[in-house]
Parts: sequence; structure tokens; C-alpha cells
Amino acid sequence: MKSKLITGFSWTTAAIILLVSCTDLDVDIKSQYTNFPDTERAAEAISADVYAAYRGALGRDHWMVQTLSSDEAVSVALGTDYYDGGRYREFHVHNWTPDNGILPTLWNSAMTGINLSNNVLAIFNDDDGEKAAPMRAMRAYFYFLLMDNFGDVPLITGKVDRLPDRSPRAEIAHFIESELLAVRDKLPDEASVANYGKATRYMADALLAKLYLNWAVYTAPDIATYTPSMPNEKLNDVVAMCDDIIQSGQFNLTSHKFLEKFRPDNGPQIKDFVFAMPFDREKQQGMTYARFWIHRSAQNQFAPLPQSVGGTFRVLPAFLDKFNLEGDDRNASYIGGLQYYWSDYAPDLSRPFLIRTSKKGIDQDYAGPDADVTFDWHMETSKEIKLRPDGAATLNAGNDQKGRSMGYRSIKFYMDVNVTAANQRNQSNDVPIFRYADVLLMKAEAILRGATPTNGDSPQSLINQVRAYVNAPALTTAPTLEELLDERAREFADESWRRNDLIRFGKFEDDWGFKSLYSAGYTERFRRIFPIPTTVLNVNTNWTQNKGY
Repeated sequence: MKSKLITGFSWTTAAIILLVSCTDLDVDIKSQYTNFPDTERAAEAISADVYAAYRGALGRDHWMVQTLSSDEAVSVALGTDYYDGGRYREFHVHNWTPDNGILPTLWNSAMTGINLSNNVLAIFNDDDGEKAAPMRAMRAYFYFLLMDNFGDVPLITGKVDRLPDRSPRAEIAHFIESELLAVRDKLPDEASVANYGKATRYMADALLAKLYLNWAVYTAPDIATYTPSMPNEKLNDVVAMCDDIIQSGQFNLTSHKFLEKFRPDNGPQIKDFVFAMPFDREKQQGMTYARFWIHRSAQNQFAPLPQSVGGTFRVLPAFLDKFNLEGDDRNASYIGGLQYYWSDYAPDLSRPFLIRTSKKGIDQDYAGPDADVTFDWHMETSKEIKLRPDGAATLNAGNDQKGRSMGYRSIKFYMDVNVTAANQRNQSNDVPIFRYADVLLMKAEAILRGATPTNGDSPQSLINQVRAYVNAPALTTAPTLEELLDERAREFADESWRRNDLIRFGKFEDDWGFKSLYSAGYTERFRRIFPIPTTVLNVNTNWTQNKGY
């Protein structure tokens, strides 16, 4: 079951160009239209583009930045393929620069969402009304994304007549809080099909909980000086927001099994999804996770896909080791070892996945007399990832079968097997942004950090709710923060929260993968926020770059 969002009128986007390009900023928005849209249907139409503003980023570049800068995964080069000027390598070794080719998407998509929200609010001309509440909540969400990634950002809530200054990160955090608190009682309080993928009271609650849980991070005078021991005055507020969602009774963990929640046919029937971004391979494009996870030679392993796959993403062995609980359904998030054809979301063990190759095709350095003799090789992926002897500069694992087969692969967001050539590798898997499981684990963490327990819940009981639905062993003792972080790793892998978690726990500078190739990254705490992209600074010449870059 899928939910489609209205595309929106072309004049909505056209009007926004005025704001984005910073020309004629004082134009009266209402004067652009012969008939002012004041009906509920018109409000729905002009709001649609706001919801879609971050779709492309969330479906690729945002996901890449959050995932590759964490301890989850690495994107390797295959010979000369997929080095792409180092844009992926930089996130893994933590030496990204303002010229990185991926970062502008995060900035531009979030700013587009903010500008679109402001445009719609100007059309409504009633910020305190119920029609305006979802747009203010979405604007707060876009500001959260911008602030979380870049720190100080411009605070724009209406028409501007000059290039704005950047506001301190703490000020942005307070703005997000005030906006969400102002509108949460005016937002829809029903988690229905009609409200799927849209701002609701519970989306606002979840965003507030996430904001409050990271409050000490976002309000630190200097992000480089943040430590997890800093006091967080908002921990009880985390619990309050989580309780509002829990007590609504509209969400649960058990409507679907774990991996079923992330398939191409997911949607509003998934009661774990508090807020999600809908994707559709034809009409709501941008989601391409499987393209980078599927083995480079396994274009037909899951279905006869019409286009090649990248196969560059590999889970890091130490992260994979966290999936070690007996019986845990989440252990199936990654596949490795001998490979088989898949059908109906399961491997067919009667059909080994064979590749016609040679010993030299498997290992390009093999020089025996039978190097070029072809045979059918049962494809096997290894847990360990090793670079070519000269591969450090590009993270080159090699483009032979040995290089292509290093590292286990995520199938969490399972490939959309109905994709056509016209779909350009796009998937229909909706991407959850806030889940009920996250609500439970945020409440558990807040209590572990000092919040007052409520409703008889404890960190142990909350984690055990999550473990129960995935058939993992229950905790028998009170958990530590380290154990909670590992639980978050198992539950939210590939969902773009790991970087956020590692920063909050003070572990973003830890050693993993091939980070030693840039050892300064272990101490460069300014990298907890990204640099303002050079393309953005070239337009906003009165701004200074983030400290350290």
C-alpha cells in the first residue's frame, strides 16, 4: 500500500524562484495570482511541494553523508570506478572540505523547503491558523536538518530585502522548539492514511524529542567543546514528548515484522512510522539505496534489473558485529557469504548465484597458467574489507570479483524488483524519519541520562519492548548507555541517524574502518558540523566559513 502526495502547482515553485535567487524580494506574493487560493483543496495543493522538498536529499545524498561519516559503512572505489573525485572517501576518513560535491544537496534542499514553507505561509497570511500549522512544523523540520548538519544558519521567516546573516545554532534550536510548541496543538492528531507523510502532532512530538535529546549538543557554545557529560536541561521534556506519542495509542511495533517495514510496498499501514517520506519509482523519485548496496555483479540476483548497480557500499566489520543477538530478526539486515538468487524476499538455497568468470577475473593478480580458463563461480562475499596495495588514495578495493565481493551488504531497504529502465534505478520504499521504536529508545536514553521515569517505564523495559518484537533476548539487567547505543545501531542502521547518535555520545572521532588514512580526524572535533559549501559562500559573501574549515 502506497500513499501519493499531490505534485503541486507549477506557479508555487515559480514563485519561490524569487526567494531563492534573491531578486525582487519585496514582490507581493498575492499579486501574482488572479484567483487567491483560499480553499482547503488549494491549501493542500500549494503545500505539496513543501513536503517533497527534501525527497531527493533523503533518498541519496543526506543518507550517504550520515551513513558514510559514521561507523556503519564505507563506499569503496572499484578500480577507477566510483572514486568520483573523493566525495565518498572524504566522509569515511573525515577530511571533507567545503568543495565536497555532495554537501550542497543537503544545504540547498533544506533551504528550498524553508523558502517554500515561507511562501505558503505568506499566501495563507495567518501564521496562527490551523492551515499554517503544518507548514510551520515542516519549516521547523527543515531548520532541524540544516542546523544539525551545518550549525549556524540564516533564520528566515518571511520576505527579505537583503542577504541574511547566519544565526547561532542555539538560537535556531530555540526557534525550532518555539515553533513546534506553538503549533503542536493545532496539528492533526490522527495518524491516518490521509495524514501519512505529513506534519501531525506526533511528528512534532518526535522532532521535539529528538531536538531535546541533543539539546546539549545544539546549544554548546562551541561544538568542538561538547562532551556527553554536559548537563541537558531538557531530558524530562524528551520523556514528555515521547509519552504523548505512546499514550496516543496510534502507533505500535508489531503491525509488521522488522524487515517488512522497509520494503517497496511499505506505507501508512506500517504503524511503527510516526513520520515518513513517501517514495515511488515513477512519480516520487529519488530513493536509490539498493543501487549502492547490491553487489556490482549481482544485477540479476534479486530480479532481472534493467540497469547496472553500483555495489560500492560495504558494512564495516565492527558494526556488523553488533548484530549478534541470538534469534534477532535484525541480524538479517545484512547478507554475506555464499550468495543465492532471491525470490519473494528470501534466498532460494536451491539456486546458487553463479558468475561466469576465471581465476584472473576473481583475482586480477593471479598469474597461473590457468588464469583465463572460465568456470562458474559461486559468488561469495567476505566480512573483511581490504584495499588494494596502492588503494589508500582512492579506497580502491579492486574491480575484480575479490574486490567486488568484500564486505557484507544491507538488504534492509530491499530492491524494488518491479523497477523499469524508465525508472532510472528508483525505488518505491518509503523512508521512515521518525519511528515508534525511536520514541521508545529516546525515552529510555533520557531516563538513563537522568530524566524522571514515568508510567512505570524503565530503560530496561523500554528496550525490551523493542527486543520482543524482533525476537531478540530480553535484557535481564539494567542497560548501560553503551548498550543502548548498540541497540540503536541494530534498530536504525541505514536510517541516517548514526552520525547524530555518535556525536551525542562523544564517539564521532573514534577509530573505525580506514579512518587512520587521515589520523587528524580523530581530534578534529569541529567536524561535528559540516562546512558551508563553497557554492553557498560564493553567493553569501558576507558569511564566514565554519571554524576549522
